[in-house]
Amino acid sequence: MKISGVDIRPGNIIEYEGGIWKAVKIQHTQPGKGGAYMQVEMKNLIDGRKNNVRFRSAETVERVRLDTTDFQFLFRDGDALTFMDKVTYDQITLDAGILGDAAAFLQDGMDVVMELYDERPISVQLPDTIEATIVEADAVVKGQTASSSYKPAVLENGVRVMVPPHIASGTRIVVDVYEQTYVRRAD
Repeated sequence: MKISGVDIRPGNIIEYEGGIWKAVKIQHTQPGKGGAYMQVEMKNLIDGRKNNVRFRSAETVERVRLDTTDFQFLFRDGDALTFMDKVTYDQITLDAGILGDAAAFLQDGMDVVMELYDERPISVQLPDTIEATIVEADAVVKGQTASSSYKPAVLENGVRVMVPPHIASGTRIVVDVYEQTYVRRAD
């Protein structure tokens, strides 16, 4: 399926220059003159190489359709992650590098979608957002502008995110897994 270069999202698997690539990070840029483009950091799913590519809106890329299977995350043993097929109960162990930065957000028992290419696991999709607890947050500095000031905080998994001033240590928040950003306070 062809998609426009500016429609690429983190986690998309695309075919580019004869290889299978996963979009890791994206940045949409609109320069003062010239057309807008999408700066995409990609990782080759076969050999692990990384590449930065600019896609203009007129360019199209082939989005690769992968077989998807529901798995459940069981446990982590160092850099090895063990998952279980929810239908056949087969277990599979993968290197944490396959998830990149998102591996820090895995929780025991979490449902994930494993993507297979030629029956070989090449990608694991986590939920877009998860709930996490703040374990450390800086104190609010009196006099800072109330509307747009954010302060650093550390989640229970060790990931640092920027949160609004009213969020204190011990608060449960919803975090975007792939952007590693604060979304809202958990209900």
